[in-house]
Amino acid sequence: MKTAIIGYGKMGREIEKILISRGHEVALIIDIDNAADLNAENLANIDVAIEFTTPSTAYNNIRTCLENGTAVVSGTTGWTNRLQELQELCREKGGAMFYASNYSLGVNLMFRLNRELARLMNNFPAYEISMAETHHTEKKDSPSGTAVTLAEDIIARIDRKSGWINEPTNDPSLIGIESFRIGANPGEHSVTYTSEDDVLEIRHSIKNRRTLALGAVVAAEFLCGKQGIYTMEDLF
Repeated sequence: MKTAIIGYGKMGREIEKILISRGHEVALIIDIDNAADLNAENLANIDVAIEFTTPSTAYNNIRTCLENGTAVVSGTTGWTNRLQELQELCREKGGAMFYASNYSLGVNLMFRLNRELARLMNNFPAYEISMAETHHTEKKDSPSGTAVTLAEDIIARIDRKSGWINEPTNDPSLIGIESFRIGANPGEHSVTYTSEDDVLEIRHSIKNRRTLALGAVVAAEFLCGKQGIYTMEDLF
């Protein structure tokens, strides 16, 4: 698999190591100093691009890949109010796109647990819901994309007849999310249900970036040669 890495920070370097260890070729590396090199000529022979950049640059990076027929895997968060635009472009171009707010296997298992727990807890209104997330100080978006996904999944499973939500919405701000930026922490997320008598909590902590990078590479392997729009649900 001939790959491009878009974003050559700590995640990009970890992705590079894993790609090479799994026998793939890294044919193009794009970072802030050579952003103009993300063009049709350089993308011509790329099978899959893996994009981990910033909220301000992700949209244009992904759009450039799709317009040039390059499959793209992205894990950048904080910009997804425009995700639907790129999904529509992907369909128009007959391209391939894979997006996830988090590529950790454990986090994606937490997503599933979170959805099921929210469904069950809907029958117990005495519990109050709260969330917390912690990341490194260099993370741009707050709350994290993972926290937003968790909150949206909870809201989607709340019984709207209960009056807690009066009309359909996926507004994550309806769940209180505490965000912390500490040191080099790669990511912690928790969802907590609290009553007067007890506390129920699900929590996930990432030990290092390798789990995220590996998930992104596996997603790229999955996407290679395909058309369409995919998520971690499809990968599972």
